[in-house]
Amino acid sequence: MDSKQTPPNLIDITMPALGADMRDGTLIEWQVKRGDKVAKGDIIAVIETSKGAIDMETYHDGIITELLVEPIIKLPVGSVMARMTATKAEPQVVTSPALGTTDSTTATGKQTPADTRQDGSPPTVMVERHPYLARHPSVLVQPNPSRQLVSPAARLLASQQGIMLSGLTGSGPNGAILLRDIPAKPEQHARHEIKDESSSMRQAISDAMSMSKQQIPHYYLALDIDLSTTQTWLKQQNQHREPEQRLLITAVIIAAIARQLPRYPALNGSCHEGQFTPAGAIHIGNTISLRDGGLVVPAILNANQLTPAQVMASLKDITERARRGRLRSSELTCATITVTSIGERGADSLIGVIYPPQVAIIGLGRLRKAPIVSNDKLCVGDVMTVTLSADHRVSDGLTGSRFLTALAKQLQHPEDLL
Repeated sequence: MDSKQTPPNLIDITMPALGADMRDGTLIEWQVKRGDKVAKGDIIAVIETSKGAIDMETYHDGIITELLVEPIIKLPVGSVMARMTATKAEPQVVTSPALGTTDSTTATGKQTPADTRQDGSPPTVMVERHPYLARHPSVLVQPNPSRQLVSPAARLLASQQGIMLSGLTGSGPNGAILLRDIPAKPEQHARHEIKDESSSMRQAISDAMSMSKQQIPHYYLALDIDLSTTQTWLKQQNQHREPEQRLLITAVIIAAIARQLPRYPALNGSCHEGQFTPAGAIHIGNTISLRDGGLVVPAILNANQLTPAQVMASLKDITERARRGRLRSSELTCATITVTSIGERGADSLIGVIYPPQVAIIGLGRLRKAPIVSNDKLCVGDVMTVTLSADHRVSDGLTGSRFLTALAKQLQHPEDLL
């Protein structure tokens, strides 16, 4: 459909970019049908990427008017999959909050540089409609009923493990075989598997980190923070909590980071082609290691409005859903800064690589006993090395050091986070 003929309230639903490294995705299942009314945030489809199965949301209120493709089909990012009619006036183009790439629901329009919304939703920019299906908007791509339906990721994994697809039963729509349907390979054969680096997820991580190191001039800072007071406060908070409700030090630190970030906007936002856009909200991406290898970085939304207990609940929720492959598309696209933690794995510090187009990443080393000076006396305390990797095009070491110092001071008064 020619963009000049597109009604202002007609919105293209496209294959979203769920990471700077994502080039394509597979439509697994539609959760809506033509004529359905949807609200912003509703799940409209399930798509499969190197990160697993992701619930795809709509970013608008409206009515689904066309489903242009049928599952299971692999499409490049930006391909038009469906269309909807907005029920209220919408900016014609929306970019993913952190990625600067096309959201899952877009329409053609002119660039509006000043359109940065106060609620943290992304500014409008000009994008080009992907040519896929553009010349045949009314044609549905129908699956072949005589062909076994297999998602590309599942087919690749089965091929690598030497598994015959004909012997498997699919759990997807129309009996489609998905990644979760491929049985785990016996442990004794694991050493013969293709190296992790050749897996699709490892390749995606490699692409994103290579892009980051090539295009972003990093600078690095580190500060040893005395967390003895925080640890004492944490023990008091956990004293009357059930084990499953107890707080971890990571939740307290993330809450403290979120409270300080509004004072340092140069660390919270995105940079596209050298142009920095500060974020209107604090969405902290948290790195989660998956059991089968690789990692994902879903966001804790509006983290500066959360208490440590609420941050802890969000961490548990996104970790559980990440490992079940049930993350939402918005959680993977809207992070404005990332926090990565080494936990108790033995490393005193962790220096992160910025995830583009973000402009900073904070690394949390392991909590350890170390000598500290308190009131001019030498004693042993609980210490953590916190690192900051930031984009030198946007901020400098003075800004970064002030942020780390403010964070250290905040953590001496954890009760203020309630």
